[in-house]
Formats: sequence, structure tokens, C-alpha cells
Amino acid sequence: MNILVAEDQSMLRDALCQLLELQEAIERVFPAKNGLEAQAILQKEQVDVAILDIEMPKMTGLDVLEWVKEAFPSQKVIMVTTFKRPGYFERAIRADVDAYVLKERSISELMRTIERVLQGQKEYSPELMESFFTMKNPLTKQEQLLLQKVALGLSNQEIADQMYLSNGTVRNYMSTILSKLGAENRTEATNIAKENGWL
Repeated sequence: MNILVAEDQSMLRDALCQLLELQEAIERVFPAKNGLEAQAILQKEQVDVAILDIEMPKMTGLDVLEWVKEAFPSQKVIMVTTFKRPGYFERAIRADVDAYVLKERSISELMRTIERVLQGQKEYSPELMESFFTMKNPLTKQEQLLLQKVALGLSNQEIADQMYLSNGTVRNYMSTILSKLGAENRTEATNIAKENGWL
């Protein structure tokens, strides 16, 4: 089988590729150092399973997952992460990820996951399931949109203009967001939302 490994940390990527190449069942391993490279390989090569890191430059693993499931719905995708962020997990599930697992696993465990995925099964790390069920996103779609604009550095007035709201309404939204996230200010609210994968 052919495997794609998309990982921006070169040492980790090289080690994983070498370990996978030693596996009898694997014929070829395609390395990619960012999401755009992964996308190009998936368009050009016959890949049985794509193993994607989440946080990568140019295009995240989640972006690649959403794109590939739209373009090639039968493509098998395994997300690997060190982050137990419920927002990331939620987005991956919505995009029909085949497996979502933590990086701290042995190559034999990863091979078992690959085999399960190829048999049409789904697999999610129990630790990720736990964080997903204990930490639901408290923000509404409108609040998320507003906070995204805060993250871009826009003022309340600029946000009000872009979202066709009054300045007072934006202020009300902001106070609700701060209260929901237990944040002192806009910057802290943005950081909390990003850390949980809600932005």
C-alpha cells in the first residue's frame, strides 16, 4: 500500500517515514512538509491512506482533510495530533475523518489503525473523545464570527461596520463572549478560543 505522511517537523516526518517503509505491507511512503504539498501529492499519486498532522504551515491538516473528502470521498485519512482540542476533533468528525489519534503511539499501533481504516472502520483516541464530551464549544456561530474579526485586530466599530451591527450590539456580544469564556479581555478571549480549537 502507499502512504502519505504530512508533518511539518522534519525529524518526526523522516523518522515516521523510515519506520513505515520498514513495514512489509507498505510499498511506498510519500513525505509532505506542509498541507499544500500533501494536497499536491493526493491529486497526483495513488495514496491508500493519508496521515496528516493538524498544525502545519500553508494549509492545516484539517484544511487538507476537508478538501480531500470533498474531492475524493473514498480517500482514507488519519489525523495525528498532540493537541487534545475538542474544536479540532469536532471539525475532523464533521469532515468524516477515518481515524483521529494522538501522536504518542508506537508504529505497530499506527499500523493497526491503518489496517482498521482500510477495512472501513473508524478509530478515535479515547483521550480525545473525553475532551470532546467534557468541553463543548459555548460560542454561537455569530459569536465565533465576531471573535474571528477580533483575532484579525479589528476594532468594535470596524466589526460593527462589517457585520452590519451597531457598535452597542458588538459590545454586548463581546461581554457575552468574555463571560462565556471566563476571559478578562478581547485578547484573552481570542487565545482561549484558539487553544480549544473553536476559532
